[in-house]
Amino acid sequence: MGIDIVRRADRRITPSAPTVVVRDRSEIANRCVNVALASVSLVVLSPVIVLVAVAVKLTSRGPVVYSQTRVGLDRRRHIIDALYSNRKQDQGGMIFTIYKFRTMRADAERNSGAVWATRNDPRVTKLGRILRRTRLDELPQLVNVIMGDMNIVGPRPERPSIFVRLREDLPDYRLRQRTRPGITGWAQINHSYDTSIDDVRAKIRYDLEYLERQCLAEDLKIMVKTVPVMLFSRSGW
Repeated sequence: MGIDIVRRADRRITPSAPTVVVRDRSEIANRCVNVALASVSLVVLSPVIVLVAVAVKLTSRGPVVYSQTRVGLDRRRHIIDALYSNRKQDQGGMIFTIYKFRTMRADAERNSGAVWATRNDPRVTKLGRILRRTRLDELPQLVNVIMGDMNIVGPRPERPSIFVRLREDLPDYRLRQRTRPGITGWAQINHSYDTSIDDVRAKIRYDLEYLERQCLAEDLKIMVKTVPVMLFSRSGW
């Protein structure tokens, strides 16, 4: 890769980043499609959402819905914006609160802090293992889509403390923030959960491929491919 990220629309240059041609798309049209799909999905899946919520409440102590702070879209598009932001604390993108059905004990991070889950993680509840394998724990994020924090399709958002470390170790990691994060995505259907820096490096390649191809047709294709991932517990544990 080279050293710059190039946008087809305005050809502006952001220094010190690998070359990625980010396919431009209509923000208004994209938001309308995402809000419409998320709203319909909430209505259609409401019985499933209620059943999962009741199951979480009955099988373990703690809140039904778990919230975390994540790093979202980086709206900076110009060198001046980037330089001004860097004078303050550069968090890599807009900070927002993501919602998930709780899959771990309520005190899961009391001693460890923000860390990745691992295979057979003892912090994960029995029901949580099923929810994580089927990705049903992500359903509350349909609300995040309606709120404008996320799209249905896009790179997975990371927690700020982990984001900072990954950005330092992987220079092209921050390029993922050039689009809204998603509930599902090209990387998510092709790779399992992150457990190491090598996993992240592999998923970055998928995320950057998506940025170069992003469009409604690509999003619909990824949504369709997400269904067998959920039904057959692929790429999850």
